Amino acid sequence: MSKISRRGFVKSLGAASLAPATLLTQSPAWAADAPASAADNAASVYLYFNADEAGFIEAACERLIPHDEAGPGALDAGVPNYLDKQLGGSWGAGERLYRSGPWQQGTPSQGYQLPFTPAELFHNALRAILAEFDGKTPFKELPADQQDAYLKSLEAGGKDLGGVPSALFFQTLLQMTVEGYFSDPIYGGNRNMVAWRMIGFPGAYANYYDLVDKHGIAIDREPTSIGSDRKGHIHPDPNVPAKL
Repeated sequence: MSKISRRGFVKSLGAASLAPATLLTQSPAWAADAPASAADNAASVYLYFNADEAGFIEAACERLIPHDEAGPGALDAGVPNYLDKQLGGSWGAGERLYRSGPWQQGTPSQGYQLPFTPAELFHNALRAILAEFDGKTPFKELPADQQDAYLKSLEAGGKDLGGVPSALFFQTLLQMTVEGYFSDPIYGGNRNMVAWRMIGFPGAYANYYDLVDKHGIAIDREPTSIGSDRKGHIHPDPNVPAKL
């Protein structure tokens, strides 16, 4: 997990591949005046993760995108809540995933080859990780540098996490952390659109008819979610039990 700037991390999202990142240190300060809601400081209500799993996920996501002077962290953006809702829903259950085998070792170009649904993949991997820390200091209580070292060991591969290759688990966790950080808030992450405010993304407006003939201008207005009503309130997707 290389040390790159938050600005570089954000720019890399448009590339075909994403360089894993842990410590993000440069870039302008993020908008501190984002509107807050009463739920911001409340503990997340998890539907998929149990307490021990949630402890690991919260700590791991925050190391992947940490809160610092440059911008909000994964916890600020409610990323673990996004993971929980996705894994606890139809996507996590493998609703559209081919599951009839044969389960053979494939090449990277063949994509995902394991028999597990995303929910099973996370439960199996997390069960193995928690067992590794059984009787030791929990991952969430380790110093940041030790948390980074452990995540790097997962990224490097070579560990079997209940039938899940550690490198695959790390890459899936990283991908979902990025998704939850930048996704529309309707899906449970990017709380108060803090990530969008940081990069200046205006959100999912229905149309830009009034701007089609204007070029090179800055769009200086509050970001909008696809679930926002005219008063700016976000209504979650009824199929995604997101806590906003």
